[in-house]
Amino acid sequence: MRQAFLNWSSGKDAAYALYQLQKDDDIEVTRLMTTVNEHFGRVSMHGIRSEVLERQAECLGLPLDIVYLNEKLNLQEYEAIITAQLTKYNDLGIRDSAYGDILLEDLKTFREAQLARLNIRGVFPLWNRNTTELIHEMVDSGLKTIVVCVNEQYLDKSFVGRTIDKQFIADLPEGIDPCGENGEFHTFVYDGPMFKQPVSFELGEIVYKTYDAPKQCNQKEILHYGFWFLDIL
Repeated sequence: MRQAFLNWSSGKDAAYALYQLQKDDDIEVTRLMTTVNEHFGRVSMHGIRSEVLERQAECLGLPLDIVYLNEKLNLQEYEAIITAQLTKYNDLGIRDSAYGDILLEDLKTFREAQLARLNIRGVFPLWNRNTTELIHEMVDSGLKTIVVCVNEQYLDKSFVGRTIDKQFIADLPEGIDPCGENGEFHTFVYDGPMFKQPVSFELGEIVYKTYDAPKQCNQKEILHYGFWFLDIL
């Protein structure tokens, strides 16, 4: 049986990818890996604290490797840090790297090129799934997840803190991907068939933050992107 580590985001897609792999007789997920902003101690865009990540891993029954990244890293520095972590997995006999990616082709290509240099295989159990069918499948499986970040370009503050259920899906505005594949929202998962026990947590405050628009952004009138974040304690 092949061993894999799962790139753990703290959200629904990574959790459901784990669930799919747990049903696969040819592969075993033996570790989780998450990159965390070193300055803030949180998962980028999800805003989840490192101690909450550790609680998730405990409830999943899997060891977690947190890779801390400086927010000012350039691409070469980032690749050096990730390559060092991948080398550790290679030395442990872990030859597969699993992801919860669904539709982003450019990102998948980047990941596979990075992995190929170390002869590690990328595994994408949710790849190219119909996202409407997939989100309903997630809900029906018993996956419990909360929206912890929304991009104000797509959704308003009222969606932060909501549980993803049938009503949430029905309330999404037209044109919003139900899995948030265009960056509309991000989630925190706390229970489901992949967990040995639910994650205990409390809801913190909701805060608003802005980020500079990418320099290559074609919409010149957009100088900043705004996001609403829910803190999980």
